[in-house]
Amino acid sequence: MIFGDFLKALGQLTDRRFLKVVLLGIALSLALLFAVYAGFVQLLDWLTPETLTLPWVGEVTWVHDLLGWGSILLMIGLSVFLMVPVASAFTGIFLDEVAEAVEDRHYPALPPAPRLPVYETLIDSVNFFGVLVAVNVAALLLYAFVGPLAPLMFWAVNGYLLGREYFQMAAMRRIGRQGARDLRKRCGGQIWVAGMLMAAPLSLPLVNLVIPVLGAATFTHMFHRLNGDR
Repeated sequence: MIFGDFLKALGQLTDRRFLKVVLLGIALSLALLFAVYAGFVQLLDWLTPETLTLPWVGEVTWVHDLLGWGSILLMIGLSVFLMVPVASAFTGIFLDEVAEAVEDRHYPALPPAPRLPVYETLIDSVNFFGVLVAVNVAALLLYAFVGPLAPLMFWAVNGYLLGREYFQMAAMRRIGRQGARDLRKRCGGQIWVAGMLMAAPLSLPLVNLVIPVLGAATFTHMFHRLNGDR
């Protein structure tokens, strides 16, 4: 059933509104990565001299260049972790637009969903972002102790958080905050699994750029299925 929700979302990826959000999401993701990378490079320039004098070797001029190229590889690796908060930002910024596109095509009999107050959406997104960062910082301390199981732990932790937030936001549009919370508690296992299936490809550079849109659409389908909508 979860895969059915995903396949429906994937089949709509060429929708004009989906493509618009995908492009906006790519721009947001790249802007974040470039901003972090620019700050990191600036820090390297400040900390490392152009030339370095080593005993028995003399002046070395390639250390600065080596660190510069190494920083690119480092940012590619960090993009795995940066894409998780980027995905969380989609819930407050783009989920409503993606959900409308899904409902127009697959659930045309439903009345228009009332717009959530902007301030509530913003508060929810900021709170969730804070929880996401805090939990992942704490998890970083544990990854060293679980060895090869670290990716599974990363997917499990972030799958729970992302699934909880995406489903909550998708459901709130139709049944309100309390109704969404009650339905999420009744179907927590499915939502967690769907969240892990979303978190896993967020670890893949380039692929992770379209996952937030597919996630928003998938959780919209999941909500309507669990809510009994046709």
